[in-house]
Amino acid sequence: MTAPLRLGLYGLALAAIFAVCFVGAKALVPDSAAAAWSEHSDATQMSHGDESHASAVVPGLAVEREGYQISDVNAPSAVGKDGTLTFRLTGPDGAAVTEYAAAHDKDLHLIVVRSDGAQFRHVHPTNDGDGSWSLPWRWSAAGSYRLFADFVPAPLGSNVVLTSTVSVAGELVPRQIPQDSTVATVGDFTVTLGGSLTAGTDADLTLSVRRGGVPVTTLEPYLGAYGHLVALREGDLGYLHVHPMGEPGDGRTQPGPDITFMAAPPTAGKYFLYLDFKVDGQVHTAEFAVTAHPDH
Repeated sequence: MTAPLRLGLYGLALAAIFAVCFVGAKALVPDSAAAAWSEHSDATQMSHGDESHASAVVPGLAVEREGYQISDVNAPSAVGKDGTLTFRLTGPDGAAVTEYAAAHDKDLHLIVVRSDGAQFRHVHPTNDGDGSWSLPWRWSAAGSYRLFADFVPAPLGSNVVLTSTVSVAGELVPRQIPQDSTVATVGDFTVTLGGSLTAGTDADLTLSVRRGGVPVTTLEPYLGAYGHLVALREGDLGYLHVHPMGEPGDGRTQPGPDITFMAAPPTAGKYFLYLDFKVDGQVHTAEFAVTAHPDH
């Protein structure tokens, strides 16, 4: 048999094998699965090609928003070490952010929480005047922490929430994700949560404060209201804006026992809620876990 003939027969054999494999693949992989793979591939390319796609759903998932950035985050690296927590904010032009519009009585709110929702702190660092913010800091538990800088740049005139991550060395003692809860005990206070959440829908949440079973009617103004509520989505810790209904001195809002907020969760799922309220000059924090249901 001549060499050209052998090569021709070899080529025909390869073509036959390819045809068999192709038919077999069509039989084993239905068109619906192939379409699903294609859609998954497109979605993956979109998520990698546009990093803002995932963070567009809810604030607090990015280091940059509207051209504003958080950077140069520094903090003690281990549990039990005294130090300073610092970070810097820059604007769309790369210059330091130095002008702010106060929101809830402060130029900036800093929320610090571990990735599992534990160790929540709501603090107000000092503006160092050059775009940097700082405050004395000490970690009480190891883990990975999220920082949320919540502020209104005066040139922008609207709220911006930026986030960064800090790792703290030490023996990690993770907590179990809490079950849904509508009652929280803080010292001798009991706080009850009323209302429910539905994805994509405005909802009223009412928190009632009692001490020793007696309704507390002497709540003190804190950050321009009788309470301040932060909500974070379990998993990615997406930051949910929650707005108080009424304010001290408006002639309608009473200083307890009820504090009402409006919340609009963007997606279904579990959310961690943290209520700060002030009594006798002391700020207390009550924590809850609530599931937002799908909007059917």
